[in-house]
Amino acid sequence: MLPPLDELRRLILTTVPAATVTIVENPGPAAQHSLLIGADHALAIARFLRDSSELRFDTCSNVTGIDWPEREVVDVTRTEVPNPAGGPPKVIETKAKRVVPGCLEVVYHLYSVARKHGPVILRLRTANRADQVTLPSLTPVWRACEFQEREVFDLYGVRFSGHPDLRRILMWDEFVGHPMRKDYVEPDDYEWEPTPHDEVLAKAQRHYPAPPQERLPDA
Repeated sequence: MLPPLDELRRLILTTVPAATVTIVENPGPAAQHSLLIGADHALAIARFLRDSSELRFDTCSNVTGIDWPEREVVDVTRTEVPNPAGGPPKVIETKAKRVVPGCLEVVYHLYSVARKHGPVILRLRTANRADQVTLPSLTPVWRACEFQEREVFDLYGVRFSGHPDLRRILMWDEFVGHPMRKDYVEPDDYEWEPTPHDEVLAKAQRHYPAPPQERLPDA
């Protein structure tokens, strides 16, 4: 039986005490909460989840990427204070804005076919979205990650250290950029569009303006 997420976190930290493991709650109807793990000990955690006789997470069914740009959030703190009129205490809300730095996130869904339980959702995050976008590959633990990590690399630009064959899988080798990132700017040449029309045609015409018409000599 799959232990609750807080118990799973405790088991991980007992085995890998230097690891960083945070429960990320999902407030949606699915309520699929997840574990955010630090990159430094991700491989050790993955091996523990796979090799533990109690857990036996032998299958990684899905790997996907998320682009998180820098964003501003508002934290609300509610404090009870005595009511000078003698009634029930008053609740005072204090709001504080803070900036959450951007990052790229990789999400893994794990199941145990042997124990018939799951999923457990793991999250890894890069240090930023610019020049620190390397995470450890989990392909050495779950072979099913190989093509899906290549897809995350191709579309989001996450570089997986230790991946056996990290190269593009959907886009061609000469493609510039990572098209699933929110700051991706699509080109306007549409060299792959043989019959441009509508907005594509308008962009193509701006990129390749029609040559000037040759002026015929006056008759």
